[in-house]
This record gives sequence, structure tokens and C-alpha cells, in this order.
Amino acid sequence: MIIIRDVGILPRHVESALAERLQVMPAVVITGARQTGKSTLSSKRLPSGRRYSTLDDLDVLDAARRDPEVLVGGVEPVTLDEVQREPSLLSAVKRSIDRDRRPGRFLLTGSANLLLMGKVSESLAGRATFLTLWPMTRREQRGEGRVGRWEELLSACDGDWREVLATGNDEPEDWRPLVQRGGFPTPALELRDGRERDIWFDGYVRTYLERDLQDLASIGSLPDFRRLMRAASLRVGQIVNQTELGRDVSLPQATVHRWLNLLETSYMLVRLPAYAVNRTKRLIKSPKLYWGDTGVAMHLAGRADPDGASLENLILCDLLAWRDGRLERAELGHWRTASGEEVDFVIEVGGSLIPIEVKTTTRPRLADGERLRSFRREYGTTARAGLLVHAGDTLEWLAPDVLAVPWWRLL
Repeated sequence: MIIIRDVGILPRHVESALAERLQVMPAVVITGARQTGKSTLSSKRLPSGRRYSTLDDLDVLDAARRDPEVLVGGVEPVTLDEVQREPSLLSAVKRSIDRDRRPGRFLLTGSANLLLMGKVSESLAGRATFLTLWPMTRREQRGEGRVGRWEELLSACDGDWREVLATGNDEPEDWRPLVQRGGFPTPALELRDGRERDIWFDGYVRTYLERDLQDLASIGSLPDFRRLMRAASLRVGQIVNQTELGRDVSLPQATVHRWLNLLETSYMLVRLPAYAVNRTKRLIKSPKLYWGDTGVAMHLAGRADPDGASLENLILCDLLAWRDGRLERAELGHWRTASGEEVDFVIEVGGSLIPIEVKTTTRPRLADGERLRSFRREYGTTARAGLLVHAGDTLEWLAPDVLAVPWWRLL
């Protein structure tokens, strides 16, 4: 059992998107890993007047199975927390919405991607909109209720990026402690040192393996599953090779495939797809592997010191929170060619591309941006200027099309 201290009620980036959707759709579904703050957001950050029930309460879970109309009936809006514990409850939600399609009637939360769970998406089709709550970003942890400055860059001309990022009161910061504590509210905001965080993460992983995972699928060997989690945590930022993973942990490739899907469904794991538009180069199309929280990844890997892949993972976590909190569609991917050219991240939005390369260097050089320039040559006017995100203090144009940006000015 994980004991959670009171971490306060800090604003979250998705709140405006949530309020907007509740004004339009009969149901809004918030998904994300356990302990990201879904319950706090749905019960304490919204205006009062919603009836709240959580399926973590065994009496409520029993009612969901025996008499779901008790939970979904009535005229007041309803919040149902952790609905993945009884997906059949969504059939009662569907019937209630079909009788009364007033917007905002249902707010549902789940610690799994309900769109990937059997018939769930069919039950909610045309009746619900979905939001993902990722672990807290750096600016959410600081009480600002927002993500990095991606939207500011999108709305500005490339040539103005340096001036845009030079504004604000951001100060230099070491990225490694942020990676180590991750974004779950308790270890990020309340726990005092690495030992306390290790205790919390150990309890978190045990709860995931022994309870949450069993809500999704029956796993015959939890020790094998945990070994796969550790092997995956040691491959952050690498191309996913399921055969190699299976060989390292003595599991069939089919089992590795199924278990990686379960990790992704529960938002533990992130497989970043390859940017798929092929021009003149032969591209590697396999996804890259990251984790939904850097603190969990560090704990599973047993690492004391973050590396370059950890900084990449930190940047990606912020990008995911930004992408899933906006109405207009944005895609994230990576770019890698068979000849070895690669760019860590590619943002695709509004018909344009922004390539991003992440380096732990504190003294970025022009050579560090060569891959960004190669990407821009490949995609021409579709590609905007490249961002070289680094661990130093330098904010300057290394070339007319490559801007070196300290990570702490961006996130």
C-alpha cells in the first residue's frame, strides 16, 4: 500500500481543455497512469456540484457490478474515478447518455488507455472526448500550471525564437534532480531525498504489478514481467527490438510484444513512432522506447546517475503533456535513416515540422546541430528551424537554421 501525503492542489495544464470539453460533450474521459493526479483534478480542481464516486472503494465497485444505475442515475453531473476496474459500467453510462445528451454529465477517469480496451471505445463512440493526464511537468511542479514553451515557438517566426525564449524569469538549473524525482506529485513535491523516493517507487511498482496490471490482463509470472520492465528501462531512447528484449529476459517474442502493449496501455511505457514521410532516404521505421515518468525509469533501471537518454525522456514527457492538452492535433516522432542520421524528436503540426536534438553538453557547437541541418535539407520548406536543447546556459543561433537552447529556458 502506498501512503500519499497531502501535496496541495496545484493547477494542471489540461484544466482549460477539460473545462472546454465539459461544455460540449456528454462525457469526458481522463486517462493516465495511477498517481498522476486524476482524482485530485476530477474531485478538487473542478467547480462543486458533481457527485463523485471512485471504484477504488470496494462498495462502489460492487455497486458498479450489481446495480450500475445507482451510480449513473440522477440529474446532477457525475464523476466516476478509476472506471477501468469495471469496464462494463460504461454500458450503463452509454444508456444514460442516450437518454440525456446534456454536455458535462459524466467525467470518467481511468488508469489505462480505455480506447485500447476491448469494446470500451465502441461504447463511448460519439459520446465522449478523451484527455490524457501525464505526470507533472517542471512548470506544473513550480505551480505555474503549464508545460514548456512549445506553443510560443509555434506562434512565432523562426527568426524570433531567440528573443521569445530570452524572456521570462527562468534561471539555470541542473536537470538531473528533476529526472530522478520524476513527475508523480508525491515523489516530485513531498519526498525529501532519494531514499524516500526509492521507497515510494518500490511501492508504486508493486501496486502496479500486483493490482493494476491484473485489472488489464492475467500475467502468469510477475517476476518475468518485472524483469522485462527493468530491461526496457535500460533501453530508454533506443529503437525497440522485441526479439533482442526477449532473448535478454528469456521470453518468447510474442510474450514480449503482448507485455509491452500492456505497459503502454497503462501509460508506463511510451513507444515513440518514427516520422513516416520518406523522401530520398531509407528510413528506420521502428519506434523508440521511453517511459511515461523518468523517476520510475531510473528506479527500475537501478541507476543513480541520469544519462543523455534520461534528458531525452524528460523532454519527451513535457512534449506529451503539451500535445495531449491542446485541441489542434500535433504528432510527435523520431527520425532515423539507415545510414545513421537521426533526430531525437520531430514535432509535426499545421503542415510544418520542428526537429529537436537533445544533448547533455554544456557547450553546444555547430557540429552538434549537423543532424538537424540534415533533416532540414531533406524536408525543405516544410521543416522549420531546428532546436538543439542542451544542459548549459547558451541561447544563440549556431547557424541560421539551428538554435541552441538551454533546457531550463524551454521546459
